[in-house]
Amino acid sequence: MASKKVPASLKPEQLRWALDPKKLPFKTTDDLDPHTDIIGQKRGVEAFRFGMGMVKKGYNIFVTGAAGTGRLATVKKLLKELSGKDSPPDDLCYVNNFKRPESPHLLKFRAGEGKHFKKSVDKFLDALKRDIPQLFESQEYITRKNAIQEAHEKKVAEFYKSVEGKVKDSNLVVVNMQMGPVQRPDILPLVDGEPKRIIELEEMVSNGRFPQEELEKLKKDRVSLKAELDHIVQQVRSLQKEVTQKHEEVDHLMFMSLAKDLLKGMYEAYTEKEIVEYLDSMLEHMGNRLDELRMLGAKPQGPMPMMMPTAEQLLSPYHVNLLVDNSELEGPPVIVEGYPTFRNLFGTIERSIEPGGMWRTDYTKIKAGSFIRANGGYLVINLLDAIMEPGVWQTLKRSLKTEKIEIQTFDPYYFSAGAGLKPEPIPMNVKVVVLGDAYLYSMLRNYDEDMSKIFKVRADYESSMERSEDNVEQVARFIRSEVDRQKIRPLDAGAVAKLIEHGVRLTGRQEKISTSFPELGDLLAEAAFYAGAKAEIITGKAVDAALDARIYRCNQIEERIQEMIDRGSIFIATDGAEVGQINGLAVYSMGDYAFGKPSRITAVTSLGREGITNIEREAKLSGPSHNKGMLILEGFLRERFAQNKPLSLSASITFEQSYGGVDGDSASSTELYAMLSSLSGVPLRQDIAVTGSVNQKGEVQPIGGANEKIEGFFLCCKRAGLTGKQGAMIPHANVKDLMLHPEVIEAVKKKKFHIWAVKTIDEGIEILTGKSAGKKKKDGSYPAGSINALVDARLNSLAEDILKFGKDEESPCEKDEDEPKKKTKKKVPGKK
Repeated sequence: MASKKVPASLKPEQLRWALDPKKLPFKTTDDLDPHTDIIGQKRGVEAFRFGMGMVKKGYNIFVTGAAGTGRLATVKKLLKELSGKDSPPDDLCYVNNFKRPESPHLLKFRAGEGKHFKKSVDKFLDALKRDIPQLFESQEYITRKNAIQEAHEKKVAEFYKSVEGKVKDSNLVVVNMQMGPVQRPDILPLVDGEPKRIIELEEMVSNGRFPQEELEKLKKDRVSLKAELDHIVQQVRSLQKEVTQKHEEVDHLMFMSLAKDLLKGMYEAYTEKEIVEYLDSMLEHMGNRLDELRMLGAKPQGPMPMMMPTAEQLLSPYHVNLLVDNSELEGPPVIVEGYPTFRNLFGTIERSIEPGGMWRTDYTKIKAGSFIRANGGYLVINLLDAIMEPGVWQTLKRSLKTEKIEIQTFDPYYFSAGAGLKPEPIPMNVKVVVLGDAYLYSMLRNYDEDMSKIFKVRADYESSMERSEDNVEQVARFIRSEVDRQKIRPLDAGAVAKLIEHGVRLTGRQEKISTSFPELGDLLAEAAFYAGAKAEIITGKAVDAALDARIYRCNQIEERIQEMIDRGSIFIATDGAEVGQINGLAVYSMGDYAFGKPSRITAVTSLGREGITNIEREAKLSGPSHNKGMLILEGFLRERFAQNKPLSLSASITFEQSYGGVDGDSASSTELYAMLSSLSGVPLRQDIAVTGSVNQKGEVQPIGGANEKIEGFFLCCKRAGLTGKQGAMIPHANVKDLMLHPEVIEAVKKKKFHIWAVKTIDEGIEILTGKSAGKKKKDGSYPAGSINALVDARLNSLAEDILKFGKDEESPCEKDEDEPKKKTKKKVPGKK
């Protein structure tokens, strides 16, 4: 009994949206103007412009969207467009902190001035290397030093002359005594024209060779003169210190005169307080190191000339570390960091190893990262790459919250001790743009409380746009711009139409066009390759050849599976009818390629109370979505057939020859058809493959991968031989998703293949069985001979049979429980 409501198969024009090249207002892409604007990202672009315009703290931008939608290219374009009017930021330099070397000072200059400051300091140091040796060898310097020395020697001579005058008329004399490495003046008795020590005279007295009275007189005279001589020696020492100090003053005066003369131009050019203070502190530090600086230009002497410091070592504390040089920028920096490690993002403090094996570092080894170089501008990073690097996410958060950064070395495997630096923190004013997907964004929002504080703007990029005439024109102009960028031959209208149709297929919806423009650009380049070097214009045939070549490069697994179906290793029937057996459609995803293939689904029902057993789940091969679909089947059976009786059955459903796992609920309607067939005993057509999800009310719901599934079954039928009856059945809601291969559409036109779209299980079962599903009457029954009537009768029979079977199973003891006088319980061994 066929139903009059069975849906007709779809018409060829419903199976694919086609763009007629004749309706395009150009012959080749040379007739079009290149497209320079951003296409199809109105929501994301508006959000991005808002984030760029907000100068408040925390308004950094998180760009979300699928990979391949041109997020990075769009961000670069917008940053270039929106940041061009601003001025470049300051240069940054680190210089020595002479009072606290572990905390280098930060100096800021207008863009380009930092390089000039560094060059000026280097020029000054080079001048010192040249002039200091000449300074301390100049005639003026020698004259001043000699004058000081002569004045000193004159005073010393006058001191000693006064003492010598007093000892001249006595038997005493002033002599220089060698006391270790030092000579010291002393007064000794003069006997027989020779100076004698007191101890020697005492020996002579004891031997009777010198009078005792004269010795005592000499001692007395010596004591008075010795006290005066010691006082003079003390004065000479003080005078020597004064001379040394005067020498140092002369050295300092002449050096400072030279240095200030060399720095005169810098003092005039740089009047900022911080820079003047640095120059003053540098001169002061040099003045305190004149003994070391005098070694500039000195020739190595002694047994260990290699230990003598070089000029570079002597002047190293005065070099300028130009951390960030913005001299070549015309606007704010826009930095895209493609390798966002901690070092590349935040810089580091390098170390060098000394001859003794110890690590050493100083302020000149501080290196800037892209985060610091982007200060005053914009930094773009892929957040998934950055968040996988140790320390990056925490440092990025801390820097954006505090708006400053202190450069440090992140090295978790560094255990050796070394000199540590704590550079002056750098005030940060950088807009950070991170790229990520929606899942990463949601995860961070849920689990990181700082996320909402530092990334307050989300620019969500779309993977598709409306398929309007205006957007079609924009895509065509984009293709023209790609032709210019890739420097390839122009495309005719047919080739452009093929590319746009492919863009529609990528979305899985006829009314949308994909915004995966990088993929369209790649396909364009491949079409140019297959057009050949001699072709003047790229045609639609070249685009088709590129698409076919893409499939061929990736579909080896598909071909191997199809070969197994052809040789009968995988059981797939494309003709006839069977009870409880149906062809389901599944999609295999290989990462860069997806294809559909039929799978045999079987259902077996019997007497019992176990309900529906999902064999895939029992074998741990079923995913959660597939398990849910199986549970929905029980809900459908209860809602439709168990309102006046218990649902008593035992059933099992499985994907035959499936060993790699099953997930998704797109086969739930297919499994339900197999179940209804098994219960009703009505065979299902094997020349129709089915896909679609179902709810508990029996409505067929849309699924994904409709195009791949239909094309997969079509290939099986084509290889087995098209009979004119074969086809596929899909949910009606998927009709607007169809963008089938032209070969399938051609077969439909010739009525060699058919595609049906159904809204309910009843419509589908009628196509598969050729029988009416049967609409429920007011009394709860179904029309005789209909599928629903047969299923209802079978379930009613199973319920009665299990009830009857249960009564027959009752034991004698259970029957005689109300008759305690009978001793029949003994006939049931082990009965409790």
